[in-house]
Amino acid sequence: MPESPAIPVALLSLATAVPDGVLTQDGAKQLARRLFGRRAADFERLSPVFDNAGIATRRIVQPLEWYERDHGWSERNRVYLEAAEQLYIAAARKALDQAGVSAGEVDVLVTVSTTGIATPSLEARAADEMGFRRDVERVPIFGLGCAGGVSGLALAGRLASTAPGRTVLFVTVELCSISIRLDKLTKANIVATALFGDGAAACVLRSGVSGKIAVRAGSEILWPGTLRIMGWDVDDPGLGVIFDRAIPPFVEENMADGVRQMAAKAGLAVQDISRFTCHPGGAKVIAALEQSLALSEGTLDHERAVLNEYGNMSAPTVLFVLERLLALDGMPENTMLLALGPGFTASGLLLSRAA
Repeated sequence: MPESPAIPVALLSLATAVPDGVLTQDGAKQLARRLFGRRAADFERLSPVFDNAGIATRRIVQPLEWYERDHGWSERNRVYLEAAEQLYIAAARKALDQAGVSAGEVDVLVTVSTTGIATPSLEARAADEMGFRRDVERVPIFGLGCAGGVSGLALAGRLASTAPGRTVLFVTVELCSISIRLDKLTKANIVATALFGDGAAACVLRSGVSGKIAVRAGSEILWPGTLRIMGWDVDDPGLGVIFDRAIPPFVEENMADGVRQMAAKAGLAVQDISRFTCHPGGAKVIAALEQSLALSEGTLDHERAVLNEYGNMSAPTVLFVLERLLALDGMPENTMLLALGPGFTASGLLLSRAA
């Protein structure tokens, strides 16, 4: 039998926000050459990753010259706290306005972010300006990485389903660009410079009401022995990205079975899913997903378009894809949101068009 929320939950709105700074891929390549090229003879051998990443532009929170200087934990986190709070507020306000819901009506705040440390957490820092109630419940989540957009939204749905009329605001903010490191010239660091952008997304969910999109079953799969495939090394002078070359082949080999398990948990066969809406972790990952899920090449068109315009923003990115899908194609009969993150983890969430 499918797992469904105890009380039906509607997704009332979805909004996104990005910083003002725009970095072209050619500009990112020139930046990386300045940062790394003078210290490694093989930079030019690795530099084609910029040309093959499928990215034209991305948004960044700091002026370009900031990235050319050395920064320690304190400075990086100062930038994170300031910029992440503002992106949180921008995305949250847009989502609440779209839903016709006031901040004071929100019962639960779910916040996902892994690119900085905030204690008090982001929703607490934004509470006064947003106008949240004093008794609002707060659920800040750290460590999910790219899977956080799906896992966080699934959790928001479960929390909304616990009582009729319960309203949940889900916000995810990631500032991947501030993790760019000058101290280590590694392939992973160069790939990060080619891929990473900054952004935020927010959703309003409410139980026991009618809406165009119903939030159904969410699930996760954690593969053992895969901790070093993706994640962060936490050290001085900041977060150090872990990108293993095994990611695309691992996805190609394992995702079909993982998706079958997640679809079965929702009471469906894979062929019953109208469309997959995937986190576009990179061009090779998108191709691996198409291969593993037996999709025709080019099926994940909205994923490629979002990657091209915004780069990989980690957790919020899949919600940018969903936003584009809804705007251009409308809500399919159902869609499975799918993202991969540290663990190594696959996170899925079934959404359906309300009857």
